[in-house]
Amino acid sequence: MAETEQKYTRKIGVGMTIAAWVAALALLALFFEHRLERQHNPNQAVYSRLGDDGVREVVLKRNHYGHYVASGTLNGEPVEFMLDTGASDVAIPSELADRLGLKRGAPVHYQTANGVITAYRTTIDSVTLGPLVIRNVAASINPGLGNTDILLGMSVLKHVEFSQRGDSLILRPHD
Repeated sequence: MAETEQKYTRKIGVGMTIAAWVAALALLALFFEHRLERQHNPNQAVYSRLGDDGVREVVLKRNHYGHYVASGTLNGEPVEFMLDTGASDVAIPSELADRLGLKRGAPVHYQTANGVITAYRTTIDSVTLGPLVIRNVAASINPGLGNTDILLGMSVLKHVEFSQRGDSLILRPHD
């Protein structure tokens, strides 16, 4: 009977060792997934400060690809923006536009790095980036964008002053 108990105890020990390794690998995967997400979007919690003149400004860090990506909201829905001074409007993927109940307006053609695309005009009630809130924003619904690719274009950026210092972009509301 002692030999049977030893075999049983050994099996439990092997099972526990395997479970510990699986748990350790899962935790490592979660750690690195979070780390990679922070590299893609270092502005998940948008940092703001008071400027020397008392005006609230947003400070964004550049990601390791050289882009400014930040968390914000469209009509109250949490989203992730990529700032794009080359985009005329806020460009929204079709799936998100449907979820937000945005109406497709007139078709419009844009020249992009990938060629000419057809998008549809729409209006966003509000765009927020930290303390900055821009209302009644011109946007386009772009069927070609991925599900999470929202380009924050000049229809929002024209409402702020922005300057780049090192790897930071500072956004301030216009006077």
